[in-house]
Amino acid sequence: MGVTAEVTFPRPVVVLGTVLLGLLLIVPAAQATPPGIPSEATARTQLDGLTVAAPGTTAGYSRDRFPHWSTVSGPCTTREIVLQRDGTDVVPDSNCAAVSGSWYSPYEGATQTSADRVDIDHVVALAEAWRSGASAWTEERREAFANDRSGPQLIAVTDTVNQAKGDQPPNLWRPPLECYWCTYARMWVGTKSNWDLTITGGEQRALHSMLDTC
Repeated sequence: MGVTAEVTFPRPVVVLGTVLLGLLLIVPAAQATPPGIPSEATARTQLDGLTVAAPGTTAGYSRDRFPHWSTVSGPCTTREIVLQRDGTDVVPDSNCAAVSGSWYSPYEGATQTSADRVDIDHVVALAEAWRSGASAWTEERREAFANDRSGPQLIAVTDTVNQAKGDQPPNLWRPPLECYWCTYARMWVGTKSNWDLTITGGEQRALHSMLDTC
């Protein structure tokens, strides 16, 4: 009587599970995308349509000229709403303040687990908007700009990175992660186009260069 050899078949489920686990370990943290970011092609068209002007001044500017973090619903302000939109597993308290959650900052690739470490960046800074035409706006329009959640003007990022940016345009400051330059340029151009703001020649050249990374 012959001996039957034991045949061992591969275990595809285990192998597949191992592969998927490995992929999960290398995939970066999920990030929210602000609404209304134009495509590269649209951004290039919008950029070519923006008025190029000499740099304006900040004479008469203060952040108070742009009423910001307006109440949206109940106790929730624009800041809290964007924190919830851009975060993961965000838990607010009875006053709508985020007490837990995590926020991936696409500018430099860090993840923060405390809302105290997160700023809501005005992609086109308020002072930059003032220099680009907002000085002539009504206060109502400036408030709408400072709280605009309908376009790519607001995004949650690490506080220190936002503070390093300040009110600088793209010819003076870009996100530390070069892989985000394309998205950032599209957000910047989309915002300036939406609000009919001017750009400088240096700003225009920098934005073309950043769009070339798309």
